[in-house]
Amino acid sequence: MSMERRTPLDRRRVADTALRLLNETGLEGLTLRAIARELDVKAPALYWHFKDKQALLDEMATEMYRRMVAGTPLDPADTWRERLLRTNRGLRASLLGYRDGARVFSGSRFTGAEHAEQMEDTLRLLTAAGLTLAQAARASTTAYLFTLGFVTEEQGVQPLPGERREGFDVDERARLMAAYPLTAAAGAEIFTDYERHFEEALALVITGIGTAYGLD
Repeated sequence: MSMERRTPLDRRRVADTALRLLNETGLEGLTLRAIARELDVKAPALYWHFKDKQALLDEMATEMYRRMVAGTPLDPADTWRERLLRTNRGLRASLLGYRDGARVFSGSRFTGAEHAEQMEDTLRLLTAAGLTLAQAARASTTAYLFTLGFVTEEQGVQPLPGERREGFDVDERARLMAAYPLTAAAGAEIFTDYERHFEEALALVITGIGTAYGLD
């Protein structure tokens, strides 16, 4: 009989394994059975920790957030603009670290209160700048939803950095849409250089928030 002691199975270990597998299989291929096989346990053992796949996705999103916060320290000297830039750049970078990262994150429910500290600090900064709590919540949520949507579309073209999905050849698209010259030319502005486009669009969102609410 083997006397080797196994690392105890807990929610965080399962989520960590699932995030590693996600880059290999994508969201569609990520099953509880595959995760159990990787952990060398029977699939029913996972149901002690997660009632279904959505519960697992919630924990995966929470673990992604823990890692994002650890890698994106807040600066108490931030202006409200700098804070929205910092947190949304950090969110995008974190999501891009996983195949289908934005899809996992979207619609998931955090399983802990880790997000509350950063959220509290951001809302405090926005209300100190002159916004009501409702406006502050709307401003931070708008920037967050923009980033989440942007990365969802970005990963639809580039599942991982440096990997391009078949069917998104800009030159071929331009050839097929030659009868619509503006639309054809716009392909290069939609499906390439995501870093530049994200920065430009996030700046537009933040400028719009400032203009709408009369912030400096």
